[in-house]
Amino acid sequence: MLKKVILSNIYNGRTTEVVVDTDDDDRAVVGAGKAPNETVTVTDITGVDEWVHRLTMKKPTLAESAGFFSGLARCLERNIAINKSIELMAPRLQSPRYRGAVAEISKGILAGEKLSDCFAQHPDLFTEDVLALIQAGEESGHTDAVFKQITSGREKSLRILRKLRAGLIYPVIVIVLALVVILLMSFTLVPSISKLYASMNVQLPLATRIMVAFSDMLIHQPYMAAVPVIALIVFFKNWSKIYAIPQVQIALSRIPSIGMIIKKTAAMVSFRVLALLLQANVRVVLALQIAAKSANHVEFEGFFLAVRDHINDGLSMPESFLMEAHRLGADGRMIAGVLQMAGETGGMNEVLDQIASDYEEELDLIAAQFDKILEPFVLVILGSVVGGIIYAIYGPIFGLSKVIIPDTKHPGKAPPGMSAPAVPGS
Repeated sequence: MLKKVILSNIYNGRTTEVVVDTDDDDRAVVGAGKAPNETVTVTDITGVDEWVHRLTMKKPTLAESAGFFSGLARCLERNIAINKSIELMAPRLQSPRYRGAVAEISKGILAGEKLSDCFAQHPDLFTEDVLALIQAGEESGHTDAVFKQITSGREKSLRILRKLRAGLIYPVIVIVLALVVILLMSFTLVPSISKLYASMNVQLPLATRIMVAFSDMLIHQPYMAAVPVIALIVFFKNWSKIYAIPQVQIALSRIPSIGMIIKKTAAMVSFRVLALLLQANVRVVLALQIAAKSANHVEFEGFFLAVRDHINDGLSMPESFLMEAHRLGADGRMIAGVLQMAGETGGMNEVLDQIASDYEEELDLIAAQFDKILEPFVLVILGSVVGGIIYAIYGPIFGLSKVIIPDTKHPGKAPPGMSAPAVPGS
């Protein structure tokens, strides 16, 4: 349930409206971040209004998560109680889901529950690697250091993702403009051309017939013009579910350039998670299992789970990495060699973190030129669209000579699509 919390300043009377995703009024007040100089009014958001709010409200983001853990680390460093620290984070949060989760975590701690158990009640916000780190921080008594580690990992990943998303702006704009041009031509130019070709009574090429049929459909059913837009919105909205399909991940990994970015991103995230978990003294087998899930890629998940199985069979981590190095492609042997050296010298988690940093530097360079990497694919798409339209429109023109120019070999025979001239005196 959604709660609308209206905060009113007792000095100047100004009001602020905050939406919190919770089913309790007291938790809604905590999630809204009420200050001592504010009065509060809480109302329920139900029915269609709730549906509209859930459809349009801000969703939790990686940046919000990084800010949340960063603030918690600073508060705990200054010996502020964990419950108070969590409540102080509420005004900094933007999404109703995070506000509600913070309120519930705060109430859970006041009720005597463990911090890790309170976070575990919100698996959509806090993944298994985060929960394992928090649990390790509780056991070691260094929760603030763990929160710093979580913040660092999220900020590094966020920086790369922001650059990659920025590189997608150009190709998305080009594809959207191509769709707009196709729709405008379907409503304006194509109907006029189709009338001209129909009067000639000639056989049209397949591309032209498809274009004319598409134009007729849009003219008689204009609401179909919204289908491509809705399809794109649904596609991007459900991208995480689509990408979770193993066959989709494997197919994308085989695309030149794009596949390289996907694999390096999965390697960066999974190796950094593994390094953080080992640094927090999480059991190796559990750390590998969590790293497998954090990779968000079926091939890397299989690699880490295979390494875990080898360790369960009694092999060391360097030996296990060496046995499964082929799963990591060209970098596999190099990574296995580095881990073998770490096995002799110690500092496995530092080596894993360095591997993640190396991948991060490579991705940083790729992200800076991401739009140039995608440019060939964009040109192919744009060229196909423009070339297809030109061929569909002008292709039949090259065959009009048979209609317009008389057949000199058979003077009495009319061109196709035209009536034969009358013979005088007949």
